[in-house]
Amino acid sequence: MRKWIPVIIALITVAEFWAYVVVGERLGVGKTIFLTLATSIIGGLMMQFEGRKVMADAKAQMNGGQIPGRTMLDGMCVFAGGILLLAPGFITDLIGFTLIFPLTRPIYRVFLMKWIGKKIKEGKITFFRR
Repeated sequence: MRKWIPVIIALITVAEFWAYVVVGERLGVGKTIFLTLATSIIGGLMMQFEGRKVMADAKAQMNGGQIPGRTMLDGMCVFAGGILLLAPGFITDLIGFTLIFPLTRPIYRVFLMKWIGKKIKEGKITFFRR
């Protein structure tokens, strides 16, 4: 997987550049720059709101003696979405918004659960209880 990271980064960069060119041709340079800044600001605000909500849910579950498994996955999705929203670009913003938005987050949570389950079966992730 590590050998593919430079290729993935290069493909994302090319795709983002292409998206900027297409949007810039349709809307103009000024509106494109405004749209980029607006999505970053709105995404940052959404990330703060959803992050606080996830933290409050996790705290409530832990205070109730429950393990906040799903809530922790939600927190990981919100964090990853926030990082993608910080990166300039329309494609990363779209993915970031879907990671943060509560109605689309379960789609990513399913894939994340499968990935974590696979890593646990392989013995690459272990849990320790105190």
